[in-house]
Amino acid sequence: MATTTSQITPEIVEQHGLSPDEYERVLHALGREPNLVELGIFSVMWSEHCSYKSSRLHLKKLPTEAPWVICGPGENAGVIDIGDGQAAIFKMESHNHPSYIEPYQGAATGVGGILRDVFTMGARPVANANALRFGRPDHPKMQHLVKGVVAGIGGYGNCVGVPTVCGETNFHAAYDGNILVNAMTVGVADADKIFYSAATGVGNPIVYVGSKTGRDGIHGATMASADFEEDADAKRPTVQVGDPFTEKLLIEACLELMATDAIVAIQDMGAAGLTSSSVEMATNGKAGIRLDMNKVPCREEGMTPYEMMLSESQERMLMVLKPGKEAMAEAIFKKWELDFAVIGEVTDTRHMVLEFNGEVVCDIPLGPLAADAPEYDRPYLSKEEYTVWAGIQPVHGVPDSADPGADLLTMMASPQLASRRWNAEQYDSQVMGDTLQTGGDAGVVRVHGTKKALAISTDCTPRYVYADPYQGGKQAIAEAYRNLCAVGARPLAVTNCMNFANPQRPEIMAQFVHALEGMGDACRALDFPIVSGNVSLYNESKATGGGSAILPTPAIGGVGIIDNYDRMMTMGFKSAGDAIYMIAPEFWAKPDPTRSHLGKSLWLQIVHGRDEGRAPPVDLAAERGAGHIIRRLLEMDLLSAVHDLSDGGLAVALAEMALAGGIGAQVEANEAYTAAQWWFGEDQARYVLTVPEDKVDAFNRELAAGPEIPEAEMVGFHRIGTVGGDSLLGVSLSDLREAHQSFFRDWMEG
Repeated sequence: MATTTSQITPEIVEQHGLSPDEYERVLHALGREPNLVELGIFSVMWSEHCSYKSSRLHLKKLPTEAPWVICGPGENAGVIDIGDGQAAIFKMESHNHPSYIEPYQGAATGVGGILRDVFTMGARPVANANALRFGRPDHPKMQHLVKGVVAGIGGYGNCVGVPTVCGETNFHAAYDGNILVNAMTVGVADADKIFYSAATGVGNPIVYVGSKTGRDGIHGATMASADFEEDADAKRPTVQVGDPFTEKLLIEACLELMATDAIVAIQDMGAAGLTSSSVEMATNGKAGIRLDMNKVPCREEGMTPYEMMLSESQERMLMVLKPGKEAMAEAIFKKWELDFAVIGEVTDTRHMVLEFNGEVVCDIPLGPLAADAPEYDRPYLSKEEYTVWAGIQPVHGVPDSADPGADLLTMMASPQLASRRWNAEQYDSQVMGDTLQTGGDAGVVRVHGTKKALAISTDCTPRYVYADPYQGGKQAIAEAYRNLCAVGARPLAVTNCMNFANPQRPEIMAQFVHALEGMGDACRALDFPIVSGNVSLYNESKATGGGSAILPTPAIGGVGIIDNYDRMMTMGFKSAGDAIYMIAPEFWAKPDPTRSHLGKSLWLQIVHGRDEGRAPPVDLAAERGAGHIIRRLLEMDLLSAVHDLSDGGLAVALAEMALAGGIGAQVEANEAYTAAQWWFGEDQARYVLTVPEDKVDAFNRELAAGPEIPEAEMVGFHRIGTVGGDSLLGVSLSDLREAHQSFFRDWMEG
């Protein structure tokens, strides 16, 4: 067997991100010293990014099943039944580290990678979404990072021809040295034509398709599994370079081949490229794999097996075909001007064997690479210990709002709440012709040729998760659930992107474990299972000085179904005279000092510069009841607008509804509350809805009829005003609109 390298030294092992204990495991697995190719393969497969070695233990606790779940975690993406023989396939992935180093290509290839995860399973992508977190707008790098990331997302998605229909963009100093770029794709497929990744059939050909392999992205998975030192910019060579036009060709070629019976298994080459795709296919099929590295299409001279296996060049796929189908498949890919090469075969050895120039340059048992990779039970603080560590206390000396209208203007102009129109205008949301709604609580796309529509939302409130990881985890799921209900969708399933800092710190591991516990409890209570996801750890940077960790950010992507899109709801006020109601847990009747109305609220932060308090508690039974009532009222055609309450509370929700509809409202405070609590409190399970004048009687009769489910008894209604006029809380809509649009416009164009 060829060694391909000099002897492996401790320095080389360390450069590959393996600890001394992990290297001992490599020696035990092989029964000998690895060569450099084998070491590189172990290093990427055992990286945090690929092996989930710090998170696997806890991810197993999540609820992943429901009658409508076709395929949960473990494949390229999750699959759910949406009726009529159709399935929705979706996933969210992170591209955080690459996007900080090279924002355009980092974000663009994040979109490209998540598109491949979805069409690999046989789906045509129908919608993209994103969740972005940036540092302080006045940070010297931040404008460059925002412009680059938004351009990268738009540039790739627009060129491929998949609409970007929703997303969120937030700012906080904790992301100064480590931004987050989470990309989500949703696709639609026939439920009986889903493609999986298990390589089977000894002797079946292994085929490489797509773009040629280059030296870009080598060690990308390893880089994504470590925090940033001061030399972040030196890692540019580990960022992949994407070509969306090639990706479009690859989508069409793959879908054309999938219409035949040629494919046994298919896997995209994402993180760790050819290594992870081949290992995962062989492992999932309980088979072995032999590859001839001389047959891998390369675009650079003199590439070594080490470089070929670790490259993360984009727009590439690996397939197992049925014998005799090679010529037909090759003709399809050549027609689409893509590379096609038979580079190996399935074996029964359960080993990965690589040959180059007539010699075996790698022979690794697959068990240790994948299923038997290291799994750590990292120490973590209890909930009580974490609260003490984080210094979380109730808000003391809560101020009141002397002028809610002025406070609202200040908040709407802030980076946290300003209009994201500047972002949205760079994304093509209308391509494919099936987009029904953007810019509301959820993006909505028609399922082509049907009356059904898919609703998509991305949500997380990191400041809540930091204050109380358990409640914050619940809240992220609950808000996604509310956003889907608000547009009339039945929430079906969740994907996630778990963005956290260094798991070797017990306080960070506590954030991860307790947030997952909260997410799991919420998903169980709401029948909202998690079917796919991604973990991104070590999101912190020494480059900003002092080791800056991000806020814990378990980004949630929710998907729901609208059976008839004629019943889809939007959030804009519609007509003067419409009655405005708030739907909320019954606590509104009297103040409850045990509830944290203003803790961690944006009002306290923006207006008073105080980042204090506890996260608002999440009552899951009330969330379920409120969502049920909203969907029922929409089915009965009794509502004209719906919006959930979240950041900024009631006043901000009303302002967003007024701006979306171009009409104001007269609204009243509830004297049981202080002005600050009523207008700006961020309690959960709340919606604002409007009822047309001629339907108020029917609406009240329906409320009097009583709830259909027990949880709905926990929810009350309170009329708060009437739609009409050109102002809100004494502020003209024109002033509100100017405040709302000024931040991005002035920042980006100034």
